[in-house]
Amino acid sequence: MVLVLVVVGCGGGDTDATGTGRAEVRRVVDGDTIEVRIGGVDETVRLLGIDTPESVDPRSPVECFGREASQHTASLLPPGTEVRLVRDVEARDRYDRLLAYVYRSDDGTFVNLALVRDGFAAVLTYPPNIAHADELTAAAAQARHDGRGLWSAC
Repeated sequence: MVLVLVVVGCGGGDTDATGTGRAEVRRVVDGDTIEVRIGGVDETVRLLGIDTPESVDPRSPVECFGREASQHTASLLPPGTEVRLVRDVEARDRYDRLLAYVYRSDDGTFVNLALVRDGFAAVLTYPPNIAHADELTAAAAQARHDGRGLWSAC
């Protein structure tokens, strides 16, 4: 079951008539984390179901394909891009980041899936947030089989 993102305390402009969370990308933090403006508030969003190599963690070196993953996310979500945020069961993680499946509003691209399919992310699920686990797993298997992205480099 996929639930619609509801951000409490962000005013009335954070959802459209269907209740879907609409946001504008402010910047890409790394391959699987973005900052958005939703309802007049800046929020950090962790893309659900995926994991990209680290590229900005000051406690660890840049991992293989980390910069490329961040750049690919930035190419999919340049600043100003309108996105639709759809949550799963849990709204936030232990770092208070919003947890969401991210869709570009202009063409419906499912960004989490695109990152996996293109070989820039692996699947990482944390139950109970598993709405797209099968779809993401199939895309990762195909990317690995085809040697796309990190699967050929790392």
